[in-house]
Amino acid sequence: MRELRPLGSVIQGSLSKGLEVRLHPDVLVEEMRVGKFLVVQGVRSRFFCMLTDVALGTASQRILASPPEPSNIFLQEVLAGSGTYGTVDLTPMLMFTPDFDYAQSSGDAMAERSRSRSEPESNELASYQANSSASIQLLPVKTIPSHFSQVYDASERDFRAVFGWEDDATRRNFAIGQPIDMDVPICIDLDRFVERSNGIFGKSGTGKSFLTRLILSGIIRKQAAVNLIFDMHSEYGWEAVSEGKQFSTVKGLRQLFPGKVQIFTLDPEATKRRGVYDAQELYISFDQIDVEDLMLISRELNLSEASLENAIILRNEFGNSWINRLLALNNEEIQEFCEVKMGSKSSIMALQRKLTRLAELKYIRASCPHNYVNQILETIDAGKHVVIEFGSQSNMLSYMLATNVIARRIHASYVRKADRFLQSKNPSDRPTQLVITIEEAHRFLDPATAKQTIFGTIAREMRKYFVTLLVVDQRPSGIDNEVMSQVGTRITALLNDEKDIDAIFTGVSGGQSLRSVLSKLDSKQQALLLGHAVPMPVVVQTRPYDAKFYKEIGDTTWEEMTDAAVFKAAESAIADLGF
Repeated sequence: MRELRPLGSVIQGSLSKGLEVRLHPDVLVEEMRVGKFLVVQGVRSRFFCMLTDVALGTASQRILASPPEPSNIFLQEVLAGSGTYGTVDLTPMLMFTPDFDYAQSSGDAMAERSRSRSEPESNELASYQANSSASIQLLPVKTIPSHFSQVYDASERDFRAVFGWEDDATRRNFAIGQPIDMDVPICIDLDRFVERSNGIFGKSGTGKSFLTRLILSGIIRKQAAVNLIFDMHSEYGWEAVSEGKQFSTVKGLRQLFPGKVQIFTLDPEATKRRGVYDAQELYISFDQIDVEDLMLISRELNLSEASLENAIILRNEFGNSWINRLLALNNEEIQEFCEVKMGSKSSIMALQRKLTRLAELKYIRASCPHNYVNQILETIDAGKHVVIEFGSQSNMLSYMLATNVIARRIHASYVRKADRFLQSKNPSDRPTQLVITIEEAHRFLDPATAKQTIFGTIAREMRKYFVTLLVVDQRPSGIDNEVMSQVGTRITALLNDEKDIDAIFTGVSGGQSLRSVLSKLDSKQQALLLGHAVPMPVVVQTRPYDAKFYKEIGDTTWEEMTDAAVFKAAESAIADLGF
């Protein structure tokens, strides 16, 4: 391990407010960037810290009153380090104490303090290296280092001790990126990631879709769970347009994992136009739509409370076929029904008129002889990942209706499976862990509707029934606080709105110190990771989603998939001709 030079000394601080560090004269303030990962070597413990602020200080107010001339380089150099200096604020995130006796390894601690900075640090680093076989237990920070403890850049070993490595046989680690200014992977623990519902947040244009593809690819490669992805804009299943000035495309999950991903489509014509010829068609019938689904899309349909109350009366009378029966009623029949069942004629007629909009959706049928939701469940039970494409049916009314109907039935199936497993305790009955990915999550999880949608139920249940969410959104402030507090891991790109930044740190201890870190992220390929799947918050330069990534994680090459696509196109054309 390369010998590290000390960057500064701890001069003051507290457990609640963090540490203040004065930089040594030979350290440039410009080298210190918010989000950087630093290590403080205490007498007995090593502290992993995040840099949260940078400041300039002076030893005398006279320097501020009469600063040196810009041309007086000599005076500036004389003042540097003594009269003028830089300070940084650190927030300790983790600590560990080695298993060996530190006092015996490095001598009397007080005697060590009297030596030069470089000599004791060399001893400390040598002891740290010699202890490579010792077990390192990462602990929450419950104390702080003493005055004048030395601060160092985190080494590769520090990062591996905290975040592990991707080839660790004991855990399903996935490298999502690397820290700022250092070439070492930052891994998330996928087993812990899929245990709870998670979120990917960031304002428009910050690369949320690319982040989502990275995470989903890792889950598929490491077999941590099975994915059900509601692909609103057709970005995950097959190739999608890459961001940038020049037009280019990136691979979808089906291209990376052709044998593990199945595409279902609500718009078969649009999916075929994109070059996908083996997608399964998917339809929803009126008898699958419940009143709770209409409550979710009441704003899109402009349904009043009275109309929804009368919808409940109709459902109680006609059962699952209530929409078909309602659409078939004429004025006289509606009048007769209202007289018998104490309904409101005007509300029922308004409901009838507005529900005709649903019949215009391409995937809606009066009835379906084939149970498409069961087909999705069978695909999931077989260990395959499902991407549901919407094609031209990607408006909010269409997206919210389909996702809620399908997810509600799949969740009900998982509840039955989980109950059977808890009763039998038979490992063969254990349901496959399922991660459901939804976009525009604030439309499903806002305070007014979170308790009415199946997604709100899933988020609050965590992994009780082996189903969790991966929510993708640019407005986390629109998500109910109770739901946000249950989000286990948050992967957040740049956000500017204060309300959105506040929402990210809902239920996060010490979140205030990370606000400045989040607001200073680059607009592309940077994200703040915090929560259940990482030992401590960290800023990463996200892994590029490019040809190198395809080769490292995918099951096939681009050329092989292109040949397969051509073969499928020819096969489909021959079938259309009747041969």
